[in-house]
Amino acid sequence: MAAKVLAIVLAGGEGKRLMPLTTDRAKPAVPFGGMYRMVDFVLSNLANAGFLKIVVLTQYKSHSLDRHITKTWRMSTLLGNYVTPVPAQQRRGPWWFAGSADAIYQSFNLIYDEQPDYVIVFGADHIYRMDPRQMVDDHIASGAAVTVAGIRQPLSTADQFGVIEVGEDGRRIRAFREKPTDAVGLPDAPDEIYASMGNYVFTTKALVDVVERDADEKTSKHDMGGSIIPALVERGEANVYDFRDNEVPGSTDRDRGYWRDVGTLDSFYDAHMDLINVHPVFNLYNFDWPIYTEQPPYPPAKFVHQWGERVGRAVASMVSPGAVVSGSLVENSIVSPKVKVHSWAHVDGSVLMEGVEIGRHAVVRRAILDKNVQVPEGAEIGVDLERDRQRYTVSDNGIVVIGKGQKVEP
Repeated sequence: MAAKVLAIVLAGGEGKRLMPLTTDRAKPAVPFGGMYRMVDFVLSNLANAGFLKIVVLTQYKSHSLDRHITKTWRMSTLLGNYVTPVPAQQRRGPWWFAGSADAIYQSFNLIYDEQPDYVIVFGADHIYRMDPRQMVDDHIASGAAVTVAGIRQPLSTADQFGVIEVGEDGRRIRAFREKPTDAVGLPDAPDEIYASMGNYVFTTKALVDVVERDADEKTSKHDMGGSIIPALVERGEANVYDFRDNEVPGSTDRDRGYWRDVGTLDSFYDAHMDLINVHPVFNLYNFDWPIYTEQPPYPPAKFVHQWGERVGRAVASMVSPGAVVSGSLVENSIVSPKVKVHSWAHVDGSVLMEGVEIGRHAVVRRAILDKNVQVPEGAEIGVDLERDRQRYTVSDNGIVVIGKGQKVEP
């Protein structure tokens, strides 16, 4: 008989570094890639792998996330499958989640109700494809209490990640450290380290035991990466799973092993730019391992006018259903549903979210415009960054970010 597996998706983060995109929504609910929400990527990976009992733990500004999951992620109840958002229920007292481990602790009823043999605990805000079946199989074969997904990164970048240090066998974790400046390389690759992907597979009994112990520790951070994994490492019961070994159907040599933590505005922007290469660094067109999302009844995208320079066209871009490019030029950009780009406007290297409207003769360069932003006729964004900094958010790399519904001045 197949092992019983419950998947828990941690979706309670505030996403402060993605402000203003997270002003009105939880980070996993932030739109991505035109049609999707960030949470769709982890849910698609789990669904494609056949793990169809999924709970999503939410906390901050969760309305749009709850609504998206409820409208989009419907499983066959006849077969006992479900994807359900679970808010902080204060079952242990009148307080919210104190950390990701406390979120698990306060949600033990979900585990007790399902009685799984193994529990998958994945984050909700990374962009990647992964077949979790292979990681679960690896965990079961190892006999470890927990298996942590690790992605190989250059040793020189160790101070940017939670680093997994392994023993001579290359599997058993001997240390789990946050952004170390003195990390050592891997036994088989001295110039590389394992960065934690924030994805874990637990044997249920071990998870319940270690989380209960952590809940009693008053000085604990009550965090999965900061508290729970180090505790199991200290017991010698933690293994690493090399993400390089994960084979996703339909993947290419170019996009195999792709994983991005889009925790900052610049990484969010860069991940979008990865989508629009001729041979994408991350290929949304892999139909063997689809990314699922809500599909509203929008008409196909439309490109209109063909008179002199007044030609509606998009080059090296992705244009979503319901968008209209009217007598204007869109280059190197992501255009979401119901976007309108009016005549003689020029959009270059930008991410336009649903309902954005670009007025005539306007210029938008290297920008992220959240839902329903209206750019008036002749306005310029991304042309004069010093002027933009006085009005909008500008990232470290010079990306202009305008929040949902924020007024744009001519």
